[in-house]
Amino acid sequence: MTAGERLRRLRGLWRDLTGESAYEHYLVRHRLEHPDHEPMGERQFWRERARLAENDVAGGCC
Repeated sequence: MTAGERLRRLRGLWRDLTGESAYEHYLVRHRLEHPDHEPMGERQFWRERARLAENDVAGGCC
């Protein structure tokens, strides 16, 4: 494996860990599961994701 490949893998891992790649994963899954519907735009996706996170009270620690 070259240094460039390692950096690409590390960058991909970092993007997955931080959630930065969530929209790209959403698009891939959406194309497979709902090919007849248009996916949400990126801005709408992030808004919806934030709204769900704010309303998810079960995810709290206490």
